[in-house]
Amino acid sequence: MLVVQCKECRKEIKSHPSQSHSCGCPNMMTVKGDSVSAVDLGKVVMINSNIEKGKPDGLTSQDLQWQEERRKRKVRKLDFEIR
Repeated sequence: MLVVQCKECRKEIKSHPSQSHSCGCPNMMTVKGDSVSAVDLGKVVMINSNIEKGKPDGLTSQDLQWQEERRKRKVRKLDFEIR
């Protein structure tokens, strides 16, 4: 959950996963889920951000080794008759 404050109107907004919340001042800071938008992001202060960093989506060392072995395979030509 994010907690963000607008410097222009001093309003604090907590994020919600599916609803968007806005401060309503001319800066129009809007918070929805994990994203924050505003006319001027220099007037926005991030107070609390508990965004969890998950497992990286990259390949493991075993996956890389398997890919290297697979890359070294040769392509077999199939001979067959067409009637």
